[in-house]
Amino acid sequence: MAGIARLITIDRFSPVPLYFQVATGLERLIESGRLPPGSRLDTEVTLADGLGLSRPTLRQAIQHLVDKGLVVRKRGVGTQVVRSAVRRRVDLTSLHDDLRRAHRKPRTEVLAFDVAEVPDDVAPALHLGPRAEVLSIRRLRYAEDEPLALMHNYVPADVAPITAERLRAAGLYQVLRESGVQLRIADQAIGARKATAAEARLLGTARGAPLLTMQRTAYDHAGRAVEYGSHLYRSDRYSFEVTLVAR
Repeated sequence: MAGIARLITIDRFSPVPLYFQVATGLERLIESGRLPPGSRLDTEVTLADGLGLSRPTLRQAIQHLVDKGLVVRKRGVGTQVVRSAVRRRVDLTSLHDDLRRAHRKPRTEVLAFDVAEVPDDVAPALHLGPRAEVLSIRRLRYAEDEPLALMHNYVPADVAPITAERLRAAGLYQVLRESGVQLRIADQAIGARKATAAEARLLGTARGAPLLTMQRTAYDHAGRAVEYGSHLYRSDRYSFEVTLVAR
């Protein structure tokens, strides 16, 4: 795609390194769709000449995007844009809603949907006694037909009339809201571990690949625990973002 340099603004008086300004400008073009997946970047020489920068500066900018998984270098083809990773703020929202707002065309495969006794390790999170009944829901979430997250959720059986059909069409939080549940607050923990063979097969990655983990207990306006989720995300296609405030 010719003329990319015209779409990038460089401030030579800024304390931000020039390579990072270029990388940020290209990342914005990718995320906005101006550089869609499959499109090729101008060569480093062309970009460097167009921006009035050195070739090493452009090489460093491109490498920054390669490291973030936004572009790949292919022999005989050049530098090509790949699908951008999903970056999600740590808010009380559902992945389905976030993907839809980002125009990433979410799709859900319901792998399991059963009424069962609450597992011993989940009961404390939901503040339930032993043998209480919960909906046990296991789903595979796609973004633009690419597997992104493997999600296991538990909902007390009397919280809402949830069905597998509704979960194929919408996120769990949307289904809860439509049923009159007012979500207010959640406890959440984020970590990482390696993918098992079964998880890797479902997520389209390699066994032992790094996965992000998330465990969350959500509460309604009355303080009742209404959902516990244990989710796995491909770390090469997904990240969490947090805003920190000084105290």
